Amino acid sequence: MGLINAVKKAWNVFNRDPTRYQYNTGPGYSFRPDRVRFSRGNERSIVTSVYNRIALDVAALNIRHVLLDDEKRYKDEVNDGLNTCLSLEANIDQTGRSFIQDAVMSMMDEGCVALVPIETDDDVDLTDSYGILSMRTGKILEWYPRHVLVRVYNAQKGYQEDIKVPKSTVAIIENPLFAVMNEPNSTMQRLIRKLNLLDAIDEQSGSGKLDLIVQLPYTVKSDLKRAQAKERKKELEMQLAGSKYGVAYIDAAEKVTQLNRSVDNNLMSQIEYLTNLLFSQLGITQSILDGTADEKTMLNYYNRSIEPIVSAMVDEMKRKFLTKTARSLNHSIQFFRDPFKLVPVNDIAEIADKFTRNEIMTKNEMRQVIGMKPSDDPKADELRNANLSEPAADRSEQVQPKEENQNGKEEV
Repeated sequence: MGLINAVKKAWNVFNRDPTRYQYNTGPGYSFRPDRVRFSRGNERSIVTSVYNRIALDVAALNIRHVLLDDEKRYKDEVNDGLNTCLSLEANIDQTGRSFIQDAVMSMMDEGCVALVPIETDDDVDLTDSYGILSMRTGKILEWYPRHVLVRVYNAQKGYQEDIKVPKSTVAIIENPLFAVMNEPNSTMQRLIRKLNLLDAIDEQSGSGKLDLIVQLPYTVKSDLKRAQAKERKKELEMQLAGSKYGVAYIDAAEKVTQLNRSVDNNLMSQIEYLTNLLFSQLGITQSILDGTADEKTMLNYYNRSIEPIVSAMVDEMKRKFLTKTARSLNHSIQFFRDPFKLVPVNDIAEIADKFTRNEIMTKNEMRQVIGMKPSDDPKADELRNANLSEPAADRSEQVQPKEENQNGKEEV
C-alpha cells in the first residue's frame, strides 16, 4: 500500500496539467520588476561597488525581534511574523537577508527609504496592535505632515504602485551618511559628476572621429569660397567613408593638421583625491573592498560605517513596529554580529580555551561556532571550567547512599 500511495501522490513538474497555470498569472517580464534600480547615474560609477559592499555587510548582521530581561539584556527570540520577516522571509520574492540588502542600497541611493508592511493580521488604520506578515521597501515620492506617498511593488498586480500611507505605520529610515552621500554638493555627488565627465571624454575620444583640419589654398571670407570649402569637406568625407581602407587624396596646395592629440588635464588627479576623501569620510579603505583588511581595520569599519546604518534601521523599526505595550513588556529589536567571522583558524583553539575556562560559552556552543555537531555528553552543555575540580557538594551528591545488609552492618 505504501508503494501504491507513493505512485498515486507522486508529482512531476513536467507532467502537470498545462491549463492550470495558463491563466491569472499576471503580467510577465524579462527582468525582475521589484529589483533595485539606481538613479542619477549611480550605476555608471564606482560608487555602486561601495553601496553593494556596505549593503552586504549590513545584511550579514542578524536583526531579530527579541525579548529582554528586567536588566534589558537579551533573553530569547520572539517567534512572530516580524521576526520571520527579518530572519527568514520578508515577502514572496525576498528572504530576510535580501530584504535588508535591498533596504540599505535603496537608502544610500535615494537618501531615505520606507519599510512598508504589506500584509498584517489586523487593519493598521483601526488599531496599533497588529502583526506584520510581509514587508517591502518603498521609494518615498512625496512628503506630507502625517503621511508619505511611496512607490511599492505590488506582488498581486505585478508592477510598482504609488500609495499614500501614514507615517506611523511605515519605518522611514534616513541615511546617517546623508551629508556625505546624498547632498547635492557632497563628496560622493562631486565624485559621481567627475566620473560621468570622464566617461564622456572617453566616449568622445573613442568615437572614431579623425579631428582633422584641412587648409585650403584660398581664403574663405566670401560666401562663394565658404560654399566651395564646404563642398570640398563633403568630398573628403565621401572619399574616406567610401574607401575600403579609409584612404583619400588632397591637392598639392592643401595641408592637413591632425588635432586628436591627448589634452593634459587634472581630471584623474581630482578623481583620485575625491575617492580618497570619500573613503576616509565613510571609514572605508581599499583593503576592505578587496578583502585584505586586518581585524583592526574591519573593526573600525564596522564601528564607523556599518553600526550607524544598522542602528538607524533598528531604532526606527523598534519605534514604528513595536507598540508601547510591547516595549513595556521588554520586547525589542536588536542586531548581533558574529565575532568569530574575522578570527583566523590558528586562533580558534586559544579563544575556545579562554571562553570555556572563563565560563562564557559551553563546549557545545563553541563546537557550533566552528561548524561541528554538538556532543551528547551532558557536561558539554554545562557552563563550567573543566580545568578545576568539582566542588565538594557536587561530589557528595554523586556518592551512592549507604545501605544496611542483613547483619545490620552498613555497606556502600
